[in-house]
Amino acid sequence: MTATEELRMPVARTCPFSQPEQYVRMREDSALHRVQIPGGKQAWVAARHEEARQILGDRRFSSDRFLPNFPFLAEGGAAILTNAKQKAMIGMDAPEHGEARREVLGEFTVKRVEAMRPRIQEIVDGLIDELLAGPKPADLVEKLSLPVPSLVICELLGVPYGDHDYFQERTMALIRRSTSVEDRKKASEELRGYLGGLVTAKEKDPTDDLLGRQIVKRREEGTYDHDAMIGLAFLLLVAGHETTANMISLGTIGLLENPGQRATIEADPGKTLLAVEELLRYFTIVEGATARVATEDVEIGGVTIKAGEGVLVLGYAANWDPEVFESPEKLDLERGARHHVAFGFGPHQCLGQNLARMELQIVFDTLFRRIPTLTCTLPADQLPVKKDATIFGLYQLPVTW
Repeated sequence: MTATEELRMPVARTCPFSQPEQYVRMREDSALHRVQIPGGKQAWVAARHEEARQILGDRRFSSDRFLPNFPFLAEGGAAILTNAKQKAMIGMDAPEHGEARREVLGEFTVKRVEAMRPRIQEIVDGLIDELLAGPKPADLVEKLSLPVPSLVICELLGVPYGDHDYFQERTMALIRRSTSVEDRKKASEELRGYLGGLVTAKEKDPTDDLLGRQIVKRREEGTYDHDAMIGLAFLLLVAGHETTANMISLGTIGLLENPGQRATIEADPGKTLLAVEELLRYFTIVEGATARVATEDVEIGGVTIKAGEGVLVLGYAANWDPEVFESPEKLDLERGARHHVAFGFGPHQCLGQNLARMELQIVFDTLFRRIPTLTCTLPADQLPVKKDATIFGLYQLPVTW
């Protein structure tokens, strides 16, 4: 192991098409590295694919955000943890996590998600109609990337889309690293308060949406808990729109910058789902969801991680590991990258991955079929990237056609 006590996390990503040099060096130097994280604490970092999957698949690593050394990537991350009963699935361990996941798993099966395809196609077509009818140039983030997943998750959960400005502003405050501790806590409390009111209304009059169905189901099982339902709504709303929105923006610029690759899915839309996997690998937008704390001494890559120590898995670095993905810096839509860790790995692998894949597939197929002359009005290296956020993406994507 290389002595790397001076390394600090997080590392800002400044370009969608290249990895930070620190990631490359960490991956080349050693299986694990000791780094400093926000708040002055120390944690381990895994940057290689093999160790990433080992850690994420090992139940001796806890996802509990309430543990003392949990490695938050934003200062004050623990400040929003005020009520253990509102703990989201992402912060649970077995057996609690398995029970919570099984409760809602039926809402995200391939069959259930596939039934949503016609409505999602309708949403995408409608937004592209509006884009084409509006002025040029236009911001694709505002007109398509953000509205598509926001509309989908709102309809799935039963959240009024008219409130999207309210919850999107607070979501951005939560994922922006520069947000003060006070403002992060305020954003969390306001969003939970908003969702609490929504859950209370559905308790009185359950609607035929995910939250309404879960309330009815859990009451029948005798397991219903008001605070736990708010925690579920919080997780699904935040994760359900911000992640996919950023992947739509990055995937679009990735395809615009690689016309030869884009031609493969234009010639054969049947390859788009395969292409989505490569885009997910290539951009890997989430880092903080793969943080853990060891619950006992565990040896990984020849290094002993002691009980109580925090660990960060760099999914982005792991997904560019040349030992697993040949020429990882090359966007190859026919690569077949299903073993990437963009959705995590192990028991906490993303619950909504089937829905995200389908949204991306529909967007990329529809966008380039309907607007084959789509171009970005800025050089890719001048696009405003979210280098200060725990979910990477673009603030704006100006396009014309």
